[in-house]
Amino acid sequence: MDNNINQPSDSPFRNIFFVGAGGIGMANLERYFLSRGHNVAGYDRTESALTKQLEEEGVKITYIDSPEEIPELFRNPKETLVVYTPAIPADSPTLSWFRQNGFEVIKRAALLGKITRSTKAICVSGSHGKTTTCSMTANILRNSKVGCNAFLGGILRNINSNLVICEGSEWSVIEADEYDRSFHQLSPTIAIVTSTDPDHLDIYGNEEGYLEGFAHFTSLILPGGVLLLHTGLKLHPRVKEGVKIMTYSGGNDGDWHAENIKFGDGSLTFTLVGPEISIENIEVGVPVEINIDNAVAAAAASILAGATPENVKYGLKTFRGAKRRFEVILDGKGGTTALLDDYAHSPNEVRASIRSVKKLYPGRKVSVIFQPHLYTRTKDFAKEFASALSEADQVIMPEIYPARELPIPGVDSMLILKDVTSPLKCYCERKDLLNLIKNSNFDILMTLGAADIDRLLPDIKKIITGQSPE
Repeated sequence: MDNNINQPSDSPFRNIFFVGAGGIGMANLERYFLSRGHNVAGYDRTESALTKQLEEEGVKITYIDSPEEIPELFRNPKETLVVYTPAIPADSPTLSWFRQNGFEVIKRAALLGKITRSTKAICVSGSHGKTTTCSMTANILRNSKVGCNAFLGGILRNINSNLVICEGSEWSVIEADEYDRSFHQLSPTIAIVTSTDPDHLDIYGNEEGYLEGFAHFTSLILPGGVLLLHTGLKLHPRVKEGVKIMTYSGGNDGDWHAENIKFGDGSLTFTLVGPEISIENIEVGVPVEINIDNAVAAAAASILAGATPENVKYGLKTFRGAKRRFEVILDGKGGTTALLDDYAHSPNEVRASIRSVKKLYPGRKVSVIFQPHLYTRTKDFAKEFASALSEADQVIMPEIYPARELPIPGVDSMLILKDVTSPLKCYCERKDLLNLIKNSNFDILMTLGAADIDRLLPDIKKIITGQSPE
């Protein structure tokens, strides 16, 4: 890693200012550089539970997009590095001031790239499954002699953080995000591709462009490294000479795969089979079918990095999951109402999530609150979302969460909802959701999507358990 990043005491960049400081992906970098002795500050549009926690940990955050709000300590371009997320508008006054006054301004992905070039990096990519796979890998390695510094796209519930630090470890585990081609900044030693279902077509144009983005990512794997590729993908990898391609799956095909899969008494076990290795009775801490693929990939990457079979078994058994990745809020035991939350935001993820909850609670009625995320994604995949959601018994849909986008004429939640064939379905504005829930009687309730629907979960839980929401 460049000295101006790795050695704060000798560095002209003793201070780092994050524009978009409240993003989940920015938070782990803020925590990492705080731990290394840097002064860290930032701007974000809104206060959240995460920003409050970051402030308690020592990050100085402002919520007003104005140069006047930048702390004095961070106003010297010779001492301050500025990091921003693509979600920040290009005309942000804060970002513009830094650019106009001689500061080095880089994207979050470029900073992660510096970290991968100074370590042996396991980079997990894919349109879905990457956060869970990344978190499983981190949980295995942090409990082994290998160790890792992990930069996760979700909060690992084992440690209630999205950053894992193991002093002295030569390995990093990084979630390789394809949005804005961010993963093209990385230099993996081991790369995982979990899935390539088309997404972010506002960036890539079409499926062919999306697949080309992943092909370029595979070309960045360092010689002597390994590509772990899920079986059955359309992707044609483009690797350097000396990079080994290995396949994996949660079924019975692939160089690494699962056999003897068993569900029972709320548990899930399988045998991991790989080249010259077999590990029996691996128990998955979050026992849903969609995690078998993720566990196989995480186990394979960890073993290739030097973890032992015992490390793999312990790390997967004790894995408590990442927040918002098939998170069980109320377990529904004894016929009570179950409440689950999942970040599923692509049609295949939505379908897999609903099928998994039906397998977990056979014969029970599954109701889903799905908040569409992005106008472009809704426009591109409306029919696919409708088909996936139709597997639920009831679908409730609020308005689209725009995130970084402006509205597109004719694109709203009804574009999906009109084609949903579930027995019960309705549109309900987000502001009215809690009132609807108060007047409903749910069996299994899931909140789905990459929007901010999870912010309602504390109140939803209170309503279901007979308490009064705040």
